[in-house]
Amino acid sequence: MKKSIRLFAALILGATILVSCGDGFKTTKSGLRYKFIETNKGAQQVQKNDVLVGTCTVRLNDSILGRVDTPDRILMANESTFPGDLPEGLMMMHIGDEAIFEIEADSVVKYGAAFPPELYKAGTGMKLVYEIKLTDIITHEEMEQEQANFMENMQQAQAAEKEALAKYVADNNIKATPDDEGLYIIVKKKGNGQKVEIGRQVAINYTGRLLDGKVFDTSVESVAKENGVYDSRRPYEPLSYRVGEQSLIRGWEKGVINQPAGSKLTLIIPSSLGYGPQTIGSIPANSSLIFDIEIVSVK
Repeated sequence: MKKSIRLFAALILGATILVSCGDGFKTTKSGLRYKFIETNKGAQQVQKNDVLVGTCTVRLNDSILGRVDTPDRILMANESTFPGDLPEGLMMMHIGDEAIFEIEADSVVKYGAAFPPELYKAGTGMKLVYEIKLTDIITHEEMEQEQANFMENMQQAQAAEKEALAKYVADNNIKATPDDEGLYIIVKKKGNGQKVEIGRQVAINYTGRLLDGKVFDTSVESVAKENGVYDSRRPYEPLSYRVGEQSLIRGWEKGVINQPAGSKLTLIIPSSLGYGPQTIGSIPANSSLIFDIEIVSVK
């Protein structure tokens, strides 16, 4: 990452006419109060739309609202929303600086923020305080390149997944037709009980596999033991939930809706209806999933 020194534009300098305060704080012309604990003016300076990396504590007066204790991406130096807003202070900072910024809480609330009602009292002059130690800067250009790389990698991963899924379907002689989102619903046994519908209580046994056959989860104890995923700390029993009230992957929800109790299904779920680009436990990012499902009951 480049560490070139960037000078403030004359306009920014003109906007930061300072008023000193007895407590060590200074105030910009716009009304932002700030105090630098450490300064490193020879280092790279924050510019508009840069992402700040560092540690941060956020308080409403003396009440801590949140904190980041190890260096991480914490804030973006975007446009100020109102006079005395935080971005003006962020763009004063250099790598290695440590500073405190105070913003009028009433102004923040006026422009859409919300604080816990037990902490915030309107019209009392409360301050939203940021204590920031800046350890690095990711420039706007670097963020754009990172996003471009991410999109390129994702497209390559999606292409690889599509190829692997097509091979699995061909190798296993699957005749089912996928729906318009790529979900395969293979009915192994059609039940004759009540249908799965929003609001009904269901109990479902399941086994989840990757395309290579590796089992990553199951509600069936014997299957767990056979496949080396047994966990003595969890119960092995049908998954019971009320349809529409539990957050499940969309491929599962689409696959079981309107299926009657007693049915046995195999769902082949593309990652776009599964976990997408996330890695979840032993499930790699951009993975198609296979679920063998038995709908035990619908109430």
